[in-house]
Amino acid sequence: MSQLIIRKAERKKAKLRLGISAPSGAGKTYSSLLIAYGITGDWSKVGLIDTENGSGDLYAHLGDYLVLPLEPPFSPDRYIEAIKAFEESGVEVIIIDSLSHAWAGEGGALDIQGAAAAKTGNSWTAWREVTPRHNALVNAMLTSKCHIIATMRAKTEYVQEKDGNGKTIIRKVGLAPIQRDGMEYEFTIMMDISIDHMASTSKDRTGLFDGQYFKPSIETGKKLLEWLESGVELVKEETVTAITDKWNELGYKPATLDAQVRKLYGSPLKQLTEQQGREFLKKLMEKGEAKNAESGGSDRTPDERSGDAVHT
Repeated sequence: MSQLIIRKAERKKAKLRLGISAPSGAGKTYSSLLIAYGITGDWSKVGLIDTENGSGDLYAHLGDYLVLPLEPPFSPDRYIEAIKAFEESGVEVIIIDSLSHAWAGEGGALDIQGAAAAKTGNSWTAWREVTPRHNALVNAMLTSKCHIIATMRAKTEYVQEKDGNGKTIIRKVGLAPIQRDGMEYEFTIMMDISIDHMASTSKDRTGLFDGQYFKPSIETGKKLLEWLESGVELVKEETVTAITDKWNELGYKPATLDAQVRKLYGSPLKQLTEQQGREFLKKLMEKGEAKNAESGGSDRTPDERSGDAVHT
């Protein structure tokens, strides 16, 4: 019988996944900080991973945000380590400034691929070493409990244009972000900032900025937060902990928890709503009470009990 689950669509509260692409000097860092403060309202809850030679400290006059300098090698693993460090520090928004170094910086994915190709003589198979590590970084961003803002340098090109007086001028424009092809699809919003500090979105699942041309500000962050918080409440950490503890207490195998939750709700544990989490916890508690009441239940081994199902 099919194990596929069909359920009603339901938008849940979410964490921001914002990508910002811009040429040098367009204001990626400054814009990110303003948006982050708009979300938190507290500079101490903003953390910036700085790969840009100390540029993260240039805006210290704005407030007491936190900076984590990241030096070469810019391997995906070190980015993951920096993200985890900020998560454990209690910040609410992590700015990765910039994500481009994880791809094209010293010790980044392209360097790792080049070294592997030189060793094996096969540039194609060398990607087998790089791709899983880069995918792990993407996963760390997508699953983080913090809001994520990732800046990326845009490939720069100079174009000739006519000004209002018919005079030829040279203008610097940003093109595709310097990152793995398709990286922009990993974000909820992909924002492109021009050299005159004005932003537009090439992808916007929120619909807040579709077709607009605007200067990123604290208000941008506030608007995003309102949208992110307007969905159904996600399961709380304390509810997840209570479910996990009760599952283990009942003697079920830890590895089977997510599979059981998916079977009942069509989503992994951490993507349940708070209501669903409480409902599942109640089922576990009732299961525990039934086990205590049933005759001879204490004689069963944990492995025997791990086969039990929690039914709807």
